[in-house]
Amino acid sequence: MFGLGAMEILIILVIAFLLFGPKELPEIGKQVGRAVKGFKETTEDLRQSVEPEINMIQQEFKAVEQDLEASVKEAEESIKGATDSATETQGGNKLI
Repeated sequence: MFGLGAMEILIILVIAFLLFGPKELPEIGKQVGRAVKGFKETTEDLRQSVEPEINMIQQEFKAVEQDLEASVKEAEESIKGATDSATETQGGNKLI
């Protein structure tokens, strides 16, 4: 829990007990519990609102990537076709 070991948690509880006493400690525990619950709810709401946006951006990125790959392949084929036709018009002679 939060990277704390059993010994650290025990020390924190003893210090809290000494500072606040046995009467106030349960109320403080309830307040901390409510705060943690509120934090979890807020992070879940944030995740639910951000996750669709991230998925949409990933889909758009994949579409752009596919378009780029298709354009590169088309350019390679065009260059290859141009070099092949240039070789044919030269009659197969190589220039030195």
